[in-house]
Amino acid sequence: MALAEEWQPDAMAQLLGFVWRAYDLLRDEVLAQIDCAQDDRDLERSVTQYLEPRIRKVMPGDSPFYAQHAPHEFATAKKPPAHPPVPDIAFVLWSNERVMWPLEAKTLRSDQNVGAYVAEIRENFLKCRYAPFSKEGGMLGYLVVGEPVIAFNNIAVQVPCDLKRHPAFPDRDHRTSEHLRSVPAEKRYPREFRCHHMILCLPGQPKRRRNRSGPPLKPK
Repeated sequence: MALAEEWQPDAMAQLLGFVWRAYDLLRDEVLAQIDCAQDDRDLERSVTQYLEPRIRKVMPGDSPFYAQHAPHEFATAKKPPAHPPVPDIAFVLWSNERVMWPLEAKTLRSDQNVGAYVAEIRENFLKCRYAPFSKEGGMLGYLVVGEPVIAFNNIAVQVPCDLKRHPAFPDRDHRTSEHLRSVPAEKRYPREFRCHHMILCLPGQPKRRRNRSGPPLKPK
């Protein structure tokens, strides 16, 4: 728990800045090629697979944490044959690799379609399955059609929670919410929790064709 305190507010702004810079690269380099016609889970996998290496690309080599795709959260794993929780991306602390700052991604087919996104917050973050040693974590909403502000409004109603702008990212589709988590009686995980909500807009309406050799792409 002492090591978990290393996730200070300035570190939070730094690693979240890496995510936004990676999204800028993703948008410029490959986002228009992603096929939005694939089902929600495959679309989520495709975008995350392209986003994670770009996060690593913009991070300096001397960062106190590294980015990892789909790490296992062994601290909250149940006994076999159950599988440990697996967030989509996590920043892992070099000084103690049990301490992870997770990002969970969900496809938002429209700005009204936030049910799966909200379920991740309730079932994984607020029950300490994700980020047990951290006081913060993040949600990535891959918005296919609609307006981020409407998606935020629907998220706030369904969680429910109050969403506030992040002072470090006033021009981004980035909000935060404050929560009290359900901590298991035998654990000393932080009860107070801040969730970051980041809406990443995808390029317009779905396409139909796919390239089967890799993450689905639309034809040029």
